[in-house]
Amino acid sequence: IDEIEALSSIYGEDWCVVDEDEKIYCIKINDCLDQPKWTVCLQVILPPGYPAAEPPIYQLNAPWLRGQDYTELANSLEEIYVQNVGESILYLWVEKIREVLVEKAQSSDPEPDIKKTSEEVDEDDGDYFLLDYQPIQEDPIKIVDYIASESQDVDEELPSIHHGNPITDRRSTFQAHLAPVVTPRQVKRVLEKLYENKKIASATHNIYAYRIYCEDKQTFLQDCEDDGETAAGGRLLHLMQILNVHNVLVVVSRWYGGILLGPDRFKHINNCARNILVE
Repeated sequence: IDEIEALSSIYGEDWCVVDEDEKIYCIKINDCLDQPKWTVCLQVILPPGYPAAEPPIYQLNAPWLRGQDYTELANSLEEIYVQNVGESILYLWVEKIREVLVEKAQSSDPEPDIKKTSEEVDEDDGDYFLLDYQPIQEDPIKIVDYIASESQDVDEELPSIHHGNPITDRRSTFQAHLAPVVTPRQVKRVLEKLYENKKIASATHNIYAYRIYCEDKQTFLQDCEDDGETAAGGRLLHLMQILNVHNVLVVVSRWYGGILLGPDRFKHINNCARNILVE
């Protein structure tokens, strides 16, 4: 707890609590320039045995961080852990990553090519979670319609849809919607029904994720959609994976109020989703 409080104080807005109960945190690290070129997001899960017996579970996320760059940085972090077994190491990790980014900024390496799609472009860069799914880039209903066409169930009932309590912060409003689903066709039907509501259809972003457990194959069918809010769908799906929920679709609508919220927007999206899942 002392370490988390200290890191929160040191890194301020760059420190993001993804899920306090599960001890999942995200730290945005840059090269210290006035206009940072190189940025990495370090996501950590602190297991029950940390720091005495277990290392943090971590992911390094940035669009440019691939191949040898990723391997070298990961090796550096693991070396720090080995040299400091039993001690709190998150600060050492963050500063090591920053050191690498500063070296890149001072070297002749070309700047990373980063596409930005959210209205919050001044606040966040890059991908946040490297999960085993391909983000949907086209119209979500058309994509789900294609998946649903593979299903043999033609006349499935529209599942019941539940609406959560809205959260408002600096004129932005977030509201979650949930429906039990067991086939992609039901996902499509629920999305169509939600978009019939003019208020939901007019939302700046309708972020969603679903997980369906396939008994016959004993695997999960899952996917997510950012709807322009970069990395939000991946975070939502990640939350659902951690909570081990299945056969459910969660949609979070955001109405942008004109004021940038930075990392707080992800906190509100996850809180909305978590609350409706608990309810």
